[in-house]
Amino acid sequence: MKLTAQEEYGLRCLLQIARQPDRLSTIDEIASREGLTPTYVAKLIRVMRKAGLVTSTRGREGGFQLSHPADKITVATILGVLGGRLYDDTFCDLHTGRKRVCVHDRDCAIRSIWVAIDGLVQNAMSQVNLQDLLCTERQMDTWCRCHLDVPSGGRA
Repeated sequence: MKLTAQEEYGLRCLLQIARQPDRLSTIDEIASREGLTPTYVAKLIRVMRKAGLVTSTRGREGGFQLSHPADKITVATILGVLGGRLYDDTFCDLHTGRKRVCVHDRDCAIRSIWVAIDGLVQNAMSQVNLQDLLCTERQMDTWCRCHLDVPSGGRA
């Protein structure tokens, strides 16, 4: 599984907003802190605003804030908005080869593993919210080992 740039940067933009819950964050501020272009941040914020993850206030003193408290917005929800699931019901329709329907449509061991892996990933991401991510890498590594029963992470 690979995360897309949109998923990574969108999550990072939301974390920037979550770090300052008592004030509005501007696109320029977020872009500067994340090393992204304001145009790209605006695109990401627009997607997340349409999905109801952030609200906007117009005007000179305007900006963006989370629509819900950080502890109520899960990583699963965010990545679902920004990129979708690892496996969904349309997956097989997109991989039929030269046929109209996949030759393995009625009996596919591969599908079983994708469904299982997607379930594990969704379960793990549903347990992590934005508030959990407002910490250091070391703290998050410990959190993951305690809450998700995974080996030590960190940098590869």
